[in-house]
Amino acid sequence: MTAAPKRPSPVGVAAAVAAVTLTTMVLDLAFLGVLAKGLYDELLGPLRRPTVFWPAALGFYAMYVVALLVHAVLPSETAAAAARRGAGLGLVAYATYELTNWAVLAGWPAALVPLDIAWGVVLTATAAATGNLAYRRFAQSS
Repeated sequence: MTAAPKRPSPVGVAAAVAAVTLTTMVLDLAFLGVLAKGLYDELLGPLRRPTVFWPAALGFYAMYVVALLVHAVLPSETAAAAARRGAGLGLVAYATYELTNWAVLAGWPAALVPLDIAWGVVLTATAAATGNLAYRRFAQSS
């Protein structure tokens, strides 16, 4: 008979949610809104909204935080393991988005495909690692 799985610490989960949410939003908004804004404006042209449509953005972030917690943060024993799992999730999620757009949208810029996929890998790995660190730190103290 196998032992029952250990229940996640509610305090640790709350800390992980906060860390993943903050990391993802701050890094993504800095990248999309500052660092790569000019490039995205140039490549997407009229497809790019002048302002963020927050209901869609917040819906994405909410789903992505849950996916990161379930698939990378909580099942990982270390931040490095969470980062690896996060990188895999980022690769699948961002490649799905980019390759689908490239396949079905006329004029989708090919130059954006590898850039966005690489960003998704880095962003998601970083958010998973920070979430795991927060989880382990606060789960131990509760």
